[in-house]
Amino acid sequence: MASNRDLTSGPVASGLARLALPMVLGVGATLSVSLADAYFLGRLGTAALAAISFTFPVVLTVTSLAIGLSAGAASVLSRAIGAGRGEADAARLATDALLLALLVILPAGVIGFVTVEPVFRLLGADGEVLAALIPYMRVWYASLPFLAVPIVASGILRANGDAVAPSAIMITIAVLNLALDPILIFGLGPAPELGVEGAGWASLAARIVGTVATLLVLRFRERLLTFSLPIGRNLLASWRSILKVAGPASLSNVVNPLGISVVTAFLAGYGNEVVAAFGVATRIESLASIPLLALSGSIGPVAGQNWGKGRKDRTRRSMQLSYAFSCLWAAVVAAVFWTAAGPIVSVFGESGPVQDSAASYLRIVGLSLFGYGVVITASAAYNATDRARGGLVFTLLRSAVLYVPLAGLAALLGPAWFVFAAIAAANVVSGLAVWFVSLARASGGCEDKFPLARLVPMRLKAASPLRRERA
Repeated sequence: MASNRDLTSGPVASGLARLALPMVLGVGATLSVSLADAYFLGRLGTAALAAISFTFPVVLTVTSLAIGLSAGAASVLSRAIGAGRGEADAARLATDALLLALLVILPAGVIGFVTVEPVFRLLGADGEVLAALIPYMRVWYASLPFLAVPIVASGILRANGDAVAPSAIMITIAVLNLALDPILIFGLGPAPELGVEGAGWASLAARIVGTVATLLVLRFRERLLTFSLPIGRNLLASWRSILKVAGPASLSNVVNPLGISVVTAFLAGYGNEVVAAFGVATRIESLASIPLLALSGSIGPVAGQNWGKGRKDRTRRSMQLSYAFSCLWAAVVAAVFWTAAGPIVSVFGESGPVQDSAASYLRIVGLSLFGYGVVITASAAYNATDRARGGLVFTLLRSAVLYVPLAGLAALLGPAWFVFAAIAAANVVSGLAVWFVSLARASGGCEDKFPLARLVPMRLKAASPLRRERA
């Protein structure tokens, strides 16, 4: 690796900041694409906006496969780099990860392509909405390889200590997508008017460019891509190590949005205004959480490299710093939401009962955002240190054990703000529990005193695929 960036020495805070700051821009650019799609398609009418909304759970589920594979690749590779196993081993492992991504994603794309209509009929789409989303989803499924490769490659680059190139590629993809959206949706210039399908073609074109750029960086700058044929036994060993993390990581990425979907159903009992307010408020909350999401994407390389080198003290320090930043950032966000929630919501064009309810959500849930930050960064750190099942436990604790049940109970007992308070309580309780348990485990022990810690697998496998290959 010509540009190997060692994260096992120097101040831990500097390593985290060097990775997280570029990721803020990258994550922000990526989130802007979905907002832009909603804006442009909303101008076509309710059916177009409903069509893109119907695609959300399917798109999220399939994308989570790629995100999980990225987490698995980054985990194995960062530990290999931290252990100093050499350029050839790292390139072999990175290449194996990309091959695995294609092996998983290509069949998923084919299955999705041929089952678009029955799947979305099952989800409740019909008529004009179904007619609009079918061509969009077929294009989206065709773009899956070009979605998965940059996602997995970004994890590989971050594992090598480089967040600038992944962020630049994410921004490039977003800018191209945003530029092509109005051209292909509305038929500007020589382009035909494609409507909802045009949004799919815009994404496909931008992702192809991103894939080419990513592969060039991997091959020629980082030398993390090899064209030598893998040995079958070693290839399977690499894939097993990646999938050990990728499986739980994929589930973790699906759990939170599914929880939001269930809570939306609870809030439907209060009327359309509350549901609309919840949608607006969670969209604003996601924008405010960009630094926390960037941090969760950056702690993995630091934790993984130091874990691979045997520096568990530095891994623990990275978690402490991440939790402290989550508290600091959440305090800033809470202060802004508490004093300016109404004007912030009005930027999205909402007023009256919708504005009042959305502002109430932001003021109440904003006080608890640190807990969400702790959970997602702890989960990312556990993925990186080969304890992905523990990261999944953390996510399930917040979403399945606390978030959904407490919100459901609150919906039975009182007004909508009861549900918002229940969400805040879920964030606080899960954040404090994960903070305590994760740092106790990072210290190396406490299973006897704290039984919850037994749920989290602790040790790395003694025989990694890289060691087997050398053997």
